[in-house]
Order: sequence, then structure tokens, then C-alpha cells
Amino acid sequence: MITRTSLSGLALLAALAPASALACACGCGIFDAGITGITPQDSDSGLSVFARYSYMDQDQNREAGHAASPDDNSDKRIQTDFYTLGINYVIRHKWMVMAELPVYHRDFTTTGADQNGNPLVERVPVTDLGDAVLRLTYTGFAADMSTGLGVGIKLPTGRYTSPVDQYGGYPYDRDSLPGTGSTDLEVSGYHVGHIRGAARWFLQAQYKFAVATRDGYRPGNELDGGLGVTYDLPAGKTIVSPTLQLLGSLRAHDTGVAADPLNSGYQRLLIAPGVRVQITRKLSIYGDVAFPIAQYVNAASSPAIEGTSGQLSAHTLFKLQVNYGF
Repeated sequence: MITRTSLSGLALLAALAPASALACACGCGIFDAGITGITPQDSDSGLSVFARYSYMDQDQNREAGHAASPDDNSDKRIQTDFYTLGINYVIRHKWMVMAELPVYHRDFTTTGADQNGNPLVERVPVTDLGDAVLRLTYTGFAADMSTGLGVGIKLPTGRYTSPVDQYGGYPYDRDSLPGTGSTDLEVSGYHVGHIRGAARWFLQAQYKFAVATRDGYRPGNELDGGLGVTYDLPAGKTIVSPTLQLLGSLRAHDTGVAADPLNSGYQRLLIAPGVRVQITRKLSIYGDVAFPIAQYVNAASSPAIEGTSGQLSAHTLFKLQVNYGF
């Protein structure tokens, strides 16, 4: 059975997860999967805060299960820096309350035409709030908090309207803005198991769906999850814990008059090696790099149908998080 002390390593590593249903043209909801969705806390660390930086560069057009010609897609590149702040509070080792708010900085490169019909390539940045998340998790199934079930709500605090470009146009699609404009519900669960010695395995999953939408756009229902192992290696007063995860996502088509159903929705599997460094009992740093190993994206069968086909995908996803427990 996992001890409360050993599980606190996972707590410091995973103190909070990023926004539950981030709006991204090719799936940054994956940042919420796996070990960063597990939040048990040590008995004398009921309150914790975290700061997270994540980065994704979507520059490869994909259709179905393969890379496709960039000429098929009018969108060329989406570079995003995610900054997330959050707070988590544990109540008597049975309940956890979490709140968080992300900020996006995004550079969007797309093609179109100017007022005279001449082709152009433009890069349009946006920096704004994402959607806030509140979550309540029950962890009273076992004394060591190794199992939890949660419910959450994503609030429409993020920007869901496109900035205006230099030609007076609105280049951002609804699925590539910081917010969805929708209110979403989430159900989630996790379990941490003991392997041998300081080695542990973990499983986490969550399902998200919109219950209230705005201005003709409904994000597709999404299932994200992760399966992995971690091992604690003492190094003096510091503990270094290598981690290896398999992360998976299933997302349905977006719907509504402002959506692009043919070019939305996907399935993907990633491998994510990472490491946690527990500097003190209260302070830790975690980081990982995720690589897609299998992915399938929905795409229009031909660009002639609506002028574009495919979705932009990233070769790697980066994440760095600092946690502090009071």
C-alpha cells in the first residue's frame, strides 16, 4: 500500500492541472492528462499553489493518419505560450478544491487575400485570458489518497472573439482562440499504485463536454488520459523522480455554424518522458517533453469542399511547472 509520505511526491509534482478544455486547433487539452491531473496532498500541506509554462508549435498539416501538403490548409502555423496560475486546497484528506486561470500568448500565421484580392500571408498575435477551471475531487476512498474521483466546471472567461488584422479581417477561427465561449462540465478520476520500493504507477483520465455554448460554436466532447510510472531517487536532501507516461486523447468534431466540423476532432497517442526535482518538502519542479507516436485527425476529403483541409499538429509539446505547498 502506498504511504502518505511517498504519495506526497506525486502531490508536489502534480499540484494542479492546466485548464480542462483549452481551445486549440489541434489539441492542447493534452496538457491536462496524466500525472498533472493527480492532486493528492501531504497532511501538513493542505494549501498549495503552482505556476506552469507550456509551449506548443503547430507547424505540420495533417490529414487522417498522415502528414499532408501545407498547401491544403490555409492556416500555416500556431505558436503558443501558456502561462497558468492555480491554487489547491485539501480538506481532511478527503476533499480537494482547485481553481486555476491560464493566459495565452499566441502567434497565428495564416493565408488569405487583401482588399484587392491579392494573396497574402499574415502573422496575427493575441495575448489574453483562457478559460478558468474549478474542480472538486473526493479522495477519501483510501487513507493515502491514492484514488480520487472529481467533478469540475470550465467557465467562459477566455477570449473567444478574433482580433482584427491590418486589413480589417478576423483571421482566427473559433477553435484557435484562447477561450471556447462555452461552459463545460468535467468528470475525472485517478489511481496511484505501488510497484516495488520507490517505484509507482499511475492512471488518470477525464471527460469534458459543453453544456452551454455561445455564438454558434460547440467544442467537441473530449476524453484525455495518461498511464505511467515514476521512481524516486534520493540525492542528499533532494529527490529526483524520473517519469514516463503514455498520454492519449479522443476528441469529437466541433459543431455549430461558427465551427469547422470536417476539420476538427482527432485521436492521438503521445509518449512523455519527464522528471520531478523535489528541492524541499514544500518546493518542487517538474518538466516533461511529449512526442506524438500515433495520431489521426479529421479532415475534409478535399480543399475544394470549403477551401481548406487538415489540422495543424506539433512535433513536440513542452511543460514546466513549479509547485509550492504551505
